[in-house]
Amino acid sequence: MHWAEVWSGESAVSRALRLALLPASWLYAGGWLGYLSVYRLGLKHPARPHRPVVCVGNLRVGGSGKTPLTLHVADVLERLGHPVVLSLSGYGSPASEAAAAAPEGPLGAEVWGDEPALVRSERPHLPIVVGRRRVLAAQIVHERWPDRVMLMDDGFQHLPLHKDVTLLLDPANPPNPWCLPAGPYREPRSGRGRATLTLDPWGAASAEGFRVVRRPLTFEPKGGARALESGEEVHAICAIGDPERFFRDVEASGLVVVERTALPDHASIPPRYLEGSVASGRPLVVTAKDWVKLGPLVEAHGGLVHVARQETVVEPAHEFERWIAQQVEKVLAQSA
Repeated sequence: MHWAEVWSGESAVSRALRLALLPASWLYAGGWLGYLSVYRLGLKHPARPHRPVVCVGNLRVGGSGKTPLTLHVADVLERLGHPVVLSLSGYGSPASEAAAAAPEGPLGAEVWGDEPALVRSERPHLPIVVGRRRVLAAQIVHERWPDRVMLMDDGFQHLPLHKDVTLLLDPANPPNPWCLPAGPYREPRSGRGRATLTLDPWGAASAEGFRVVRRPLTFEPKGGARALESGEEVHAICAIGDPERFFRDVEASGLVVVERTALPDHASIPPRYLEGSVASGRPLVVTAKDWVKLGPLVEAHGGLVHVARQETVVEPAHEFERWIAQQVEKVLAQSA
């Protein structure tokens, strides 16, 4: 059973598992609050090797749309005249163990991680530092790009590094507010109080009046596939944190999902699915994050693949640009 089903499923088994796991969730939450108190009591102090640091984070495990929002924030900052260096964890890759500046050009997902590979393909001009050691990442940014904004994709729970501005993605009314393992939360929801701005990834307006808007999906044919037609039958497959949302978005675009496959977040898609698409003539629809891993396999094995792309923005756009400009400029004035 997929963890998403345990956390949100309505079956008797899912409900029973959530109840059975609640004591472990309480222990987890207590452990996190103990860790947080070390910093709140001043026993440890977060490092500030670089400023400004802007973080796009969340409280829940996967699937909140951090990377598309991070790319949008990068675009906004660059329009405002604040060049950016992206800091990504590179989850599950060899590069994630420490921190290193990624080389120019396309990045292999097997070495640098699927999200750095995706970001490089989407914004090839942006410098990227990959690794979970965010203090070291900030030191690298300060040494190589001292005049740029360090923009973190994830890292809200990384307390050793001071974040100057934090945009937190968290639903206003989540169906399951429990911490791991009974629920999807990495820390108690009281952590919302540490954020500069909290946005609802499902589109509800924030207290400041900002709203996350996900544009309709567009589909890019790959591997010699033709353009998709409305009502066409497809096999949707993904390895992301919230597969059900992806399946709903594909169906909302007018396609008929006759087969759906949800793999663990960041997993690779086995070649047999490509071979099946060729044999059946039914195209595969994948996310952009999955395509950076799947592309080399399509070149080797063939396959009818369409990459689903979705843009995320914050509206009203002008007010959001003004808000983030004020936040960054305030930090720059403090550190001058």
